[in-house]
Amino acid sequence: MSLIPKFFGNQGSSIFDPFSLEVWDPFGDFAFPSTSISSYLPSETSAFVNTRIDWRETPEAHVFKADLPGLKKEEVKVQVEDDRVLEISGERSVEKEDKSENWHQVERSSGKFMRKFRLPDNAKMDKIKASMENGVLTVTVPKAEVKKSDVKAVEISG
Repeated sequence: MSLIPKFFGNQGSSIFDPFSLEVWDPFGDFAFPSTSISSYLPSETSAFVNTRIDWRETPEAHVFKADLPGLKKEEVKVQVEDDRVLEISGERSVEKEDKSENWHQVERSSGKFMRKFRLPDNAKMDKIKASMENGVLTVTVPKAEVKKSDVKAVEISG
């Protein structure tokens, strides 16, 4: 039995983890009745927080993968700023409210999102490629070859 109450978000991640992207919503389990869909919609910051991106490094490249379901490639922007900062941004539109429909739950985030990553010195900034397939954005940043240092033996005098 956990000593952390369920309302603190005890779903496999620690609330004390400084690197956790989970945000505790104290009102998350409460339904607030309203006639307007906008009262159920999350703020723009939730779209920012919920945009999950994996960054892995292979011997040849740095590879970023972002799950962006429902977005078209035209709605996503990938750019490099300040020479070594990779920025991935976009906007997920809010569905139009129809007065004849009765909304019971709205969980999909909408609004703008943006994530930035400082790339290491070995990144080839002019060779970055991005592709999007089935709602998954893949950004590949090739790595420059690391030149191996020449080793020279030094004689020890005695």
